[in-house]
Amino acid sequence: MKTNGNGKSEIQVGGHVDHALAFTIPSRHARGRIVRLGPVLDGVLSAHGYPPAIGRLLAEALTLTALLGSTLKDAGGQLTVQAQTEGGVVDLLVCDYRGGEMRGYVRHDADRLAEMPADPSLFALFGRGYLAITFDQAATGERYQGIVPLEGGSLAAAAESYFNQSDQLPSLVRLATGGNDRDGHVAGGILIQHLPEGEEGRERLHVRQNHEEWDHVVALAGTITDAELIDGALPLDGIAWRLFHEEDEVRVLPLISLSQNCRCNADHIRSVIARFPADERAEMADSDGMIHVDCEFCSRRYSFALADFTD
Repeated sequence: MKTNGNGKSEIQVGGHVDHALAFTIPSRHARGRIVRLGPVLDGVLSAHGYPPAIGRLLAEALTLTALLGSTLKDAGGQLTVQAQTEGGVVDLLVCDYRGGEMRGYVRHDADRLAEMPADPSLFALFGRGYLAITFDQAATGERYQGIVPLEGGSLAAAAESYFNQSDQLPSLVRLATGGNDRDGHVAGGILIQHLPEGEEGRERLHVRQNHEEWDHVVALAGTITDAELIDGALPLDGIAWRLFHEEDEVRVLPLISLSQNCRCNADHIRSVIARFPADERAEMADSDGMIHVDCEFCSRRYSFALADFTD
């Protein structure tokens, strides 16, 4: 963000969809991410032909994954968002992010979903569920995972609980979806956080007696609308400008490009099959002597001849 001749800040216009924008507000000791997805969503959702309610859920989950994944400083690191459920329509939801590449899928009970309203509640979808967020650092081999109950009215609320409980990091998360199979899908989201100890030299918010700085940021960020988050004509830095243009300084980092890529690989799948004993491989094969493996993320089928495997 630059400063104009009147001393006010000006944001340089950037990308509109399939990008993440990172920014910090030094005077308020806050950082944020803004994400908007378009063709990435179309690529993921078209692989399964999800019902509208499940499509919206996955769109929100992918947006949340992009918001969190884009915080990774390790270029080879991976962020995984997984919801495990009990008693809900959804049996499993999983999305992941690595180097800007994203994928995701939902396994659900179509018959039970058909009996529900068009916009089922989070509890109806997940029942007694848990949200697990896992950060894998490729450079160090370290893994960090936090798990929180899927409570509240939305995935955004569950994500806020994750940060408050797992990281003790006050956060605001907003997610919005729109579009359809015919005209294309779009989703957007914003994540704002108080900077943790060690960044900008601040102590953690929860040990302080007053929260004026954080309350101010939340009040501004809370004015964002769903329409703005999914408006493909509104640049991401334009959103940051509208929300925080009266601040002394907002530092905007280069846009992060996002893409849809399943990363399933025939050679890897073949190597996994080869690790099974011969008798188990024989049980996997059909009457024609072929072993078929379907990727749940992209619905691609890989077929291998049993005769090609030797011990």
